[in-house]
Amino acid sequence: MDRHDPLDEFDYDRARLARWRARQARDTVLSRRDFAQLAARVTAAAAGLTVATTGVTAAPARAEPPAGPILKPLPPELFTVYGSNAEMRWESMADQGLLVPADRFFVRNHTRTPVLDADTWRLRLFGTGLHGSPTAQAPIEFSYSDLLGLPAESLTAFIECAGNGRSFFTEQQQDQVSGTAWRLGAVGVAHWRGVRLATVLERAGLTRSAVDVLPQGLDPDFVSGGVNLGPVRRPLPVAKALHDVLLAYEMNGRPLPPDHGFPVRLIVPSWVGISSIKWVGQIEVSATPLFSPWNTQFYRLFGPEYPADGAPVIRQVVKSAFELAWNARLASGRTHLLRGRSWSGDGRIRHVEVSTDGGTSWRLARPISAGTDRAWQRWEFPWRPPTPGPYTLRARATDVTGATQPARTPYNTLGYLFGAVVAHPVTVT
Repeated sequence: MDRHDPLDEFDYDRARLARWRARQARDTVLSRRDFAQLAARVTAAAAGLTVATTGVTAAPARAEPPAGPILKPLPPELFTVYGSNAEMRWESMADQGLLVPADRFFVRNHTRTPVLDADTWRLRLFGTGLHGSPTAQAPIEFSYSDLLGLPAESLTAFIECAGNGRSFFTEQQQDQVSGTAWRLGAVGVAHWRGVRLATVLERAGLTRSAVDVLPQGLDPDFVSGGVNLGPVRRPLPVAKALHDVLLAYEMNGRPLPPDHGFPVRLIVPSWVGISSIKWVGQIEVSATPLFSPWNTQFYRLFGPEYPADGAPVIRQVVKSAFELAWNARLASGRTHLLRGRSWSGDGRIRHVEVSTDGGTSWRLARPISAGTDRAWQRWEFPWRPPTPGPYTLRARATDVTGATQPARTPYNTLGYLFGAVVAHPVTVT
């Protein structure tokens, strides 16, 4: 494992799979006998097949269907609702500051928002990566007040669903994909406050042999294709867990709202939203790599340009969005100050370009305040339409690594990580 970058899960994923195939890895639901069948299921998922495992039929790899309620109000001027998911309308961010208010922050639920009591909530840690190897039956526990008593840290960071922008695979590229048809509103920046996961792991007795942590949510079990896959959970390499992950209990200066993880959730900066487990209730710490359906069956890139067993979905790609309604109507004969935001999982945005002529020409947008590594860059662009009629606006960002939004995103069956330039229609009247 030492040959790999400990913060690069692409490298770590290859090592995990090697151990998996050697039956050295473990999943918290499936037994060692099932690894060969599970490997077949992951491979078959790329082809949309159904494979029997231990007498149960596993569903083809597809995004999870809506399955439950959201507790906060969802007024249509703020959200587009997809069952248990709610997408922020970008026009609702016009004239807002850096942060997305909780009342318009997007919601991604696999099942439904649980109602939990902070007084009885406990965070339970166990596993072979802790001194004394505490078990799930006799874990190390932290109460809510225990966490409040530990040194607090804050960070401003975006959370983004891996499927944000999924609809454009079909709308712009004519690729058929599965899952919630998000446009670009499954993202939000907030100021989070809590305790570093490293602090809790160290107090729980982290050993040098630990390689993975597996946070698990307290939302109801997720059922796919008639198979109960259990609570939402997804492993993190211990190096990432110790690096910058937060156990957050506040959002924008207030206790977490129920839909956003009350009483405690993970914040895993720059990685896809599934890593930032909401309503976290237990964390397994393991001396061997761990797996769950959320890093094997879901949240992998399956498609002709990827390996047969898929590629991990980890860091977010570069994206840009206008603070405009879809098919917005703008008045002719005046200059409009177009505003938007761009972000990247690999760091701050270097510059943003805007095109108002179908991508024929591009001009630099003006940044609004300084960008940050884990949030987005706000920008503006003055535009005076030459004539009334339909137009297509495009924004294209480049981050500090030099990565620029492409014209097309490679196809994957589940529609993850769409990062191509989005064609945003408006009409000038």
